[in-house]
Amino acid sequence: MRDWIELTNGWRRTALAAALLCAAAHGAVAAATATDGLRFEISAAPGLLSAPREGRVLLVIARSATPEPRRLIGQTGVHGPLIVARDATLGGEAAATIDAGCAAFPRASLAELEPGEYQVQAVFDHSLDLRMVDAPGNLYSDVRREKLDPAAGVVRLELTRAVPDERLPADGENVRFVKIESRLLSAFHGRPIFLRAGVLLPSGFDHDDTERRYPLCVSIGGFATRYTSLRRMAESSRFRREWTAADTPRFVLLLLDGTGPLGDPYQVNSANNGPYGDAITQELIPEIERRFRCIGTPASRFLEGGSTGGWVSLALQIFYPDYFNGVWSFFPDGVDFRAFQLIDIYEDSNAYVNRHGFERPAARDVNGETVFTVRHECQMEIVLGRGDGWTMSGGQWGAWNATYGPRGSDGRPVALWDAKTGAIDRSVIEHWKKYDLRLVLEESWATLGPKLRGKIHVYVGEADDYFLNNAVHLLHDFLKRADPPFEGEIRFGERQGHGWTPLSTAEMLRGMSARLEAAK
Repeated sequence: MRDWIELTNGWRRTALAAALLCAAAHGAVAAATATDGLRFEISAAPGLLSAPREGRVLLVIARSATPEPRRLIGQTGVHGPLIVARDATLGGEAAATIDAGCAAFPRASLAELEPGEYQVQAVFDHSLDLRMVDAPGNLYSDVRREKLDPAAGVVRLELTRAVPDERLPADGENVRFVKIESRLLSAFHGRPIFLRAGVLLPSGFDHDDTERRYPLCVSIGGFATRYTSLRRMAESSRFRREWTAADTPRFVLLLLDGTGPLGDPYQVNSANNGPYGDAITQELIPEIERRFRCIGTPASRFLEGGSTGGWVSLALQIFYPDYFNGVWSFFPDGVDFRAFQLIDIYEDSNAYVNRHGFERPAARDVNGETVFTVRHECQMEIVLGRGDGWTMSGGQWGAWNATYGPRGSDGRPVALWDAKTGAIDRSVIEHWKKYDLRLVLEESWATLGPKLRGKIHVYVGEADDYFLNNAVHLLHDFLKRADPPFEGEIRFGERQGHGWTPLSTAEMLRGMSARLEAAK
């Protein structure tokens, strides 16, 4: 389980080393105009769209055809492929023009492309329900080799392929896949919204006495981890060895799906994503417990996860303190917004530039070298986001903003900061406080403390790639003096980066089993 989480932290967690992008380069995106010069005309092949559709057209210009250029969308790094994008309506004879006036990454504009031979591929992202480039129904072109000159030329690309309709993977040995329509989420969004999940059954489940019931471990992976990742986890030799060992307690494991209309929904109720927390606890978990012979009591439900899953698991335990009996949170996303990575949303005035006037890092290596900055990462999300908005990107910062922030009059998430300047909008801070887990605990400890006694376990490396250890220290500072005592565990790994886990799967499950036994 821990190995699998480290492998599936999403495209944000596999970023290449990158240098800083200067502020002037980002400002040039908006200033660029398209009069002469290189441009692309992109259209959809007849029959692929039944009616005109609005969406985001993304053009990828790469040096290599392997992997397919579209597979590189979302990666950071100044040496990556050039991605240029704009909103468009396609269908019929309509075409989208991609030129020097469109949002671009990692360069500021298509005009900065060096002349040469490239592999080009276009994508039309028009899915409303799964915010991901390869969502079912999205269109893409074949990869084509082109000799490009940014000074002049017109290249026409046709979107000839569609991502196939969604099909649940076939069940396997002790592996099941589930998809149910959520009444709560469908009512919020005004159209059918589905919850997907992977279920891993204990060894021998199909041959057990049908009266036997099992505790439930709800697992949440890294950013945007899909439920289909369960099969890879189950096939990992190390995990399989621990899961099936005679001395490992037998659980049903439920893997939640990390994708929704605005990216990873973080599995909690929010103004933009809708009531995901209620849907998970009122609809999905009861259905899983019914289908797969779970005990189905609060004492028998546990949570675990890493990175995004670390935050989600801890948040679900806090927001539903009587529903779960313990959380094992590994390297969680920011649990205190005084350390939202390196941003103090309450005191800082700018997300991109720190109080010393320097570009603020978003990621580092274990030796402290900057890998990329907040501005750099947000520039990538601007290219992904509809309306050239990072809040609609489905990327990491966009997903956080959609979860923690208010909904605007236009139906879109209100940005915590200005996309160009990084200036923080203080008017939205009050809404964000609802998701500052340390603040929620501190303000409500008289009520929450007795309910969370012994339930909280948090682990993080002191050299976490995304500075997540800073927020855990702030959480620890409160819990050390909390009254009544929290009686859980917070542990830090010296010189350990993102993905550090001091517990094996078996050790974690034994901790959960001990709490279940104590509750009997």
